Amino acid sequence: MALTADQIVDALRAAGEPTRLRVLSLLAGEELSVMELSRVLDQSQPRVSRHLKLMADAGLIERFPDGARVFYRISHEPDVRRLIDTVLDLLDDGEGLADHRRLDEVRDERATAAAAYFEQVAPSWDRIRSLYVSETAVESAIERAAGPGPFERVVDLGTGSGRMLTLLGKKARMSIGLDLSQNMLNIARANVTKAGLDKVELRHGDIFATRLPAQSADLVLVHQVLHYLADPASAVAEAARLVMPGGKLLIVDFAPHELERLRDEHQHRRLGFADEEIGRWLGEAGLTASATIALPPDTAGLTVTIWTAERPTIANRPNSERQVA
Repeated sequence: MALTADQIVDALRAAGEPTRLRVLSLLAGEELSVMELSRVLDQSQPRVSRHLKLMADAGLIERFPDGARVFYRISHEPDVRRLIDTVLDLLDDGEGLADHRRLDEVRDERATAAAAYFEQVAPSWDRIRSLYVSETAVESAIERAAGPGPFERVVDLGTGSGRMLTLLGKKARMSIGLDLSQNMLNIARANVTKAGLDKVELRHGDIFATRLPAQSADLVLVHQVLHYLADPASAVAEAARLVMPGGKLLIVDFAPHELERLRDEHQHRRLGFADEEIGRWLGEAGLTASATIALPPDTAGLTVTIWTAERPTIANRPNSERQVA
């Protein structure tokens, strides 16, 4: 929906101050906490918070808590984002160089902390991986299921370390990775940068309510996420909502198993999923499922399954659905 004249005036008024323009320029690249913005801008946190509140009230930016911290990002509304981009395009690039140099320092510190965090959790991940087929085989199957591309937009829900983005990002004009953990997003940022990908947006997001536009992606991925969730059906429905006509949804998770210890050791809520269950959720979401790919382990352990589904184009829908559409 286009902005009204009053909304545009309010937005421009809220942005019409040098510090706020600096904040918008920084947030246009990534989500940042009040503490990080305060450091980059060399201003007190209460002062920065006042600027942020004015812009959040005007709908220019979004505020969201993550544990004890509060993060901010540019509005997800397309018209608001277009207005912000237009304003920022008019700025002299030289004026923000010092801010972005200080932001680089913050990123370097993040990367160091992320590496330490990864070292802490990596042993757990390796123990889980030893229970099923090799990552190389899984990723090869994912690439086959996704297809050759190119993709207009790839969305990875529960992106974790960003591995799906680094695997498929070079085939995409733009990629978005969502995760609830800022630590994991920092790991993903480091991995995406290392892979040389610059068309990737990593953001804090809830898989149950992504706030991304409906039917806006031609490839959506949910990789090893569903078994952690209390309501995986709702997550599948939200993922399917993002798939554009002719686009694909790929779900990668475990087939049903009996390793009860994974509930206590790794917080798994579900011990795998049956084809019939996933197929039902996909059908209820308006997608057409393809044949599943099952990847059994080399020894006793977990089978990884890849479920693929597409949203039919209007030309390929049944007549009854075309009439409703």
